[in-house]
Amino acid sequence: MNLFVLAAALFVVDGHADTPQFLLDLGTDLTHSGEQMVDLPKARQGRLGAEFFSIWVDPEFHGAHPARRALDLIDAVRLQLERHPRELALTRTASEVLAAQKTGKLAVLMGLEGGHALEGDLRMLRTFHRLGVRYMTLTWSNTNELGDSSGDAQKPGVKHHGGLSALGRQAVEEMNRLGMLVDISHVADKTFFDALEVSKAPVIASHSSCRALTDHPRNMTDEMLRAVAKNGGVVMVNFFSGFVDESFRKAFEALRPEEDKAVAAINEKYKDDPAARTKAWFTAGREIAARVPRPPMKSLIDHIEHVARVAGVDHAGIGSDFDGIPSMPEGIDSAADLPKIASELRKRGFTPAEVAKIFSGNVLRVLRAAEKVAVTQ
Repeated sequence: MNLFVLAAALFVVDGHADTPQFLLDLGTDLTHSGEQMVDLPKARQGRLGAEFFSIWVDPEFHGAHPARRALDLIDAVRLQLERHPRELALTRTASEVLAAQKTGKLAVLMGLEGGHALEGDLRMLRTFHRLGVRYMTLTWSNTNELGDSSGDAQKPGVKHHGGLSALGRQAVEEMNRLGMLVDISHVADKTFFDALEVSKAPVIASHSSCRALTDHPRNMTDEMLRAVAKNGGVVMVNFFSGFVDESFRKAFEALRPEEDKAVAAINEKYKDDPAARTKAWFTAGREIAARVPRPPMKSLIDHIEHVARVAGVDHAGIGSDFDGIPSMPEGIDSAADLPKIASELRKRGFTPAEVAKIFSGNVLRVLRAAEKVAVTQ
């Protein structure tokens, strides 16, 4: 095991957490343990050393000014950094992540979830990068100016590009130039393959699981897993019960109309009150999901193992989706429970070096590779 992987072996780099909306809308603090799944006490207990905090803009609730909402979320994250410089460190490179780990600080990274936040203007991409954003998910569940999403492929009235748009190709090229990771979670299958064709740097799936095990369009097929491996990228497995357990997915999908109706009512009731909307939305989502029994932890471990077996252990990672999902498998309630995953992987025969790659080494390698590509542009 080389020195880079050896240093990474001591902690977890999580590819995706939606905690910033709690910081902004509910005024929570990362140093205080509360309802949110990611905070410093839980991070320390779970050996979470670095977190990609998601800058996610709801295209329906904040659709008029998505860039403004994204900037507000970034500001909320950076305020935490200003208030707690002894506990938190803004990190932009793989080396900075390792340096933060050595000093006992939580390495804070940011990922922009959904190219709609650019409002069709690549100058916003450069602005977000300057503020510390180190990956962009090309789409969220909505098709946008950059490409087609897996979330609305069958939605009536949605105009699709047939994959990555011309602007989307330009965005991928610009991300390569900047050293920003191209994230292909949420995208339609054609958008995925287009992005891999364009990108000169390895890509990531910041929070995606396996379609061969759970038949959801958000998940990746084995062909896609192998394509990410060929690209040199990493697939970071999502913890949502509906993405890792087929029985849960089917039961939860049956409740989807009820959830959609509840969300629409909440958006209307709290259209002028984002804080109340965020709290009500999460409460409703969790209450509906709780009506379906949580799957066993085995379901989650199966997906991590599947990525490792199909793509290779060098291309598997952790992308929890903490604070953005209403249900997780039994035994996983927050960042504090991450060591349980290492224990289960070890029981299945993964070596300590392989667990270290999955937990942090692989994504740090990809981040460093993107930095190298940027230097050559």
